[in-house]
This record gives sequence, C-alpha cells and structure tokens, in this order.
Amino acid sequence: MPLDNVAQFSFEHLPQHVHVRFEKPFTVVSSAVLNGGMVQASHIVNRNVPLTMDSPERPEESLARYCCDHGWQGKAVGMMTAASMDSFVMKEETHQGVSIAVLVTAGLSNARRVGDPAEYRQMSDEPDELGTINIIVITTATLIPAAMIESILIVTEAKVAALQKANILSPISNEVATGTGTDSVAVASANEARRVAFCGKHVLFGEVLGRLVFEAVLESIQWEFYAQNSVESMD
Repeated sequence: MPLDNVAQFSFEHLPQHVHVRFEKPFTVVSSAVLNGGMVQASHIVNRNVPLTMDSPERPEESLARYCCDHGWQGKAVGMMTAASMDSFVMKEETHQGVSIAVLVTAGLSNARRVGDPAEYRQMSDEPDELGTINIIVITTATLIPAAMIESILIVTEAKVAALQKANILSPISNEVATGTGTDSVAVASANEARRVAFCGKHVLFGEVLGRLVFEAVLESIQWEFYAQNSVESMD
C-alpha cells in the first residue's frame, strides 16, 4: 500500500510482520536489533515472534534470515516484538509537500518507568523480553543528522505522553510507565529532498511528528490494554 502520492515508499501489514519498502534507499537511524544505528536502508521490518523464543540464533541472525526468506533485497533494518500485529496503527499527514508517516505496534507485558530497578544486573546483559512498543517514522523530507536525533527525542516524549494519558503503570514501581524495557524506534528520511534542519516543539515538523506519534501510540496501547483485559476476564 503506498504511503504517499509519489510512491517513495510502501508498506504491508500481515499477522507476521509490518514491512516497509523504499523505492530508493532512505537514511535510517534506529535502535533496531538488525542494522541499528545510522544506515542506508531499502527496507524496515517489524516482525512478530513468540513471547518466549526457543532458537539458537541471535535475534539479528533470525531477522536477517527472515528477510532473506522473503526475498527482500538490499539492507533491511529489523525489529522484533511479541505484540500482536493487530495492535498496528498507522498515521500520516502531508504539509507543504512534506509527508510524515508513523507506524506503531504495542505490547505492554514488560511496561517500565525509567529508573525502575533492572532485572539484569551486568552492564553487558541482553534482555530476553519482547513485549515492545515499536515505532517507525518515515518522512519524505531530508533530515540533517542532528534533526534525526532530535526527532527521536520528540518520538520518545510523545510515547511517554501517550502512556501517561492511558495511565499505564509499571508493575515494578506502580508509577506511570514511560515505555517498556525493550522499545525500539526507527526514523527514516528521504535523500536529496526538501531539507529539514529542526524538528523540535517550536517548529511545524516537530508539532506534526509529536501529534502523530502520540495519537498512534495511544490508539495502539489502548487496543493492547483492552485485548489483555478481555483475555484475563475470560480466564
């Protein structure tokens, strides 16, 4: 499904994954387990996996094989989540020729407040939990590197605001959660397009980005919250 009228990128939403395909590589900065950091990518994938994975493969190896099995050629940025793909929400707006799209899936099984005591006590430990809030942002603008980092700040603030609005609590501290222990974010920016140098709260780009992320995360976590409660009420 095209996400904007010049078809620079498209996505598919299936029970197994959300897959974004770029017509030409985009600059992507992310915390993803596969090709995280800043890369030129042809794909972003958010893959659904079981809550407890029993596999000898490392997550990045499993994701790389998954992309290969689907014939997705070119570099892929990959995330994993145990959250249902039914929690998927997409929001998009275009202003002054610049499109911003936000794609979210949400799981709340390991909600945490920043600063909660960690379960893993070694600095090099790697968590196994997979109940993540995964956020993908795509824009047809060209964000300078500093703006890409600033956009992650806006995404994070918007996510926290949505969790506060929904009153999602950390089971560790019983305070309002600020995320889960394994959230991931990716921001993808077109190359050689309209240049955007700032995306903070004083500028239109930051306003639109923050609002779209807030709305998408709130809608996604509300679906997840009610889905969890419905299952518990049937037990």
